[in-house]
Parts: sequence; structure tokens; C-alpha cells
Amino acid sequence: MKVFLDKIPFELDDIIGTVIKLVVIIVAFSIAVPLGKKMISATINKMSLTRKTKASRIKTLDKLLLNIYSYVMIFIFIGTVLSLFGVSIGPLIAGAGVVGLAIGFGAQGLVSDVVTGFFILLEQQMEVDDYVTVAGIDGVVEEIGLRTTKVRAFDGTLNYLPNRIIENVANHTRGNMRALVDVGISYYNDVDQAIGVLERVCENFQRDERFKDGPHAIGVQSIDGTNVVLRVIGQVENGLQWECERDLLKAIKVAFDEANIELPLNYQVIHQQEQLG
Repeated sequence: MKVFLDKIPFELDDIIGTVIKLVVIIVAFSIAVPLGKKMISATINKMSLTRKTKASRIKTLDKLLLNIYSYVMIFIFIGTVLSLFGVSIGPLIAGAGVVGLAIGFGAQGLVSDVVTGFFILLEQQMEVDDYVTVAGIDGVVEEIGLRTTKVRAFDGTLNYLPNRIIENVANHTRGNMRALVDVGISYYNDVDQAIGVLERVCENFQRDERFKDGPHAIGVQSIDGTNVVLRVIGQVENGLQWECERDLLKAIKVAFDEANIELPLNYQVIHQQEQLG
């Protein structure tokens, strides 16, 4: 009993010392992680000023480096805590190598994610804030990571896409975009008069700085069973195509009302057979 009591103070001292060291490690990492992230972001921003890199490219590199830094710090923290409790890291690393070799065939998807993500970044296929279509999803890129890419759809859904399924990237953010408006008029309207009205509307918008080329009234696009479709097309600054199309439609509606040009109406013809007496 006496021997047991003699050992308690030493065990308590060891426990208290370990707890203090653990608290110090946690505090140190709590300070180092956000500080390191701030330093990375500051370095990236400074580099963008000296090299005049695009803002989207800066955001992409910033989030990628922060992602890698977080993974590295997590591994360092786990290794430090294990060392604190007397667990040798060397055998674990060697064991991890053997286990990694054993499950390597099952981790092909993970490797493919990392390799594909590397080439997406290297070739600059897409960057943060780009409007893209990937894996059948339309949206804006929020983050390109080592394993997944985050794309925010226009309904607000955030999609996590494994990089290996990103085979075809349609990037709608590179260069100017097309603003296209198709408007139908009734068969009873004068087509030349309607085109003249569209040309006057287009002249007003050609002074709009959002339009890089046009807009122009192309003419008759199609004729179907209910109306004659006229087309207006122009090149606008990227991301403003929907806004410009809405403004064009509103201006065309007002101009058509002033010129008494009717929009098409659906007609229903009823044939009634009279009965002979």
C-alpha cells in the first residue's frame, strides 16, 4: 500500500506535465494555423500586385494553398500529439506505407482526383468565380481543391464534384458573351416596319458600354404556325448577357406598343357542322 502511494505523486506529475504540454501544443497550433493562412493570403495578394495576375487566378491559388496548408498542419498536429504520448511515428509511417501499398488499387479514384485537379490548375481550364458547365451542372466555381471542385448552381445548390469526373469543361467566362433576343410578331404586321423598329432600338443600345459589338437586328429568324420570329443579337461583357437580354426585351415591347405592332396571339378555329332538316 505504501509503495502504491509513493508512486501516485510521480504519476500525477507525469499526467499534469503531459496535460500542460498538450494545452501548449493546442494553443500553439491555434495561433499558428490562422497566422499561417494570413501570411499565405498576404503573399498571394502581394504577388498579384507585382505580376498583375487576374483576380480569379489569385482566388484559385489562394484557396488551393490554404487547403494544402490545412492538411499539412493537421498531419503535423497529429504527429506531435502522438509523439507527446510516447507513440513512435517511424513505425507508423512504415506501416502506413505497407498498408498504402496494399490498398493502392482501391485508392485509384483518389489519385485520379489529385492528378486531374493538378492539370485543371496547370492548364487554367477554370478558376474561382468562372461560370462553367461541368458534369452536366451549370454554375459558378467557388473552390478548386486537391480532391474536389465546388460549383455553386444558380438555384443556390453547392455541388461537390470529384475532380476525376470533370472530363469536359465548358467555360462561359472567357471572352465576351452573346446576348440573343427572339421576339415574335403577328402575321398581320408589316415585317419591314417591325425590323425598322428593332433597328432603332438597337441603335440606342449600341451606345451602351455593356455591349462590345452591336446589337443588330438580324431579320426574320423563323416562321411557325402562330407568328413571325425576329432576331436581335449582340456581344456583351461577360456575365451581363442575361441583364442585357432583359433590357432589350423591355425596350422592344415599349417600341412595338408605340408603333402599334402586335405580338402574336393564339387563335382557335372551331368548325361546326350544321344538321340538315
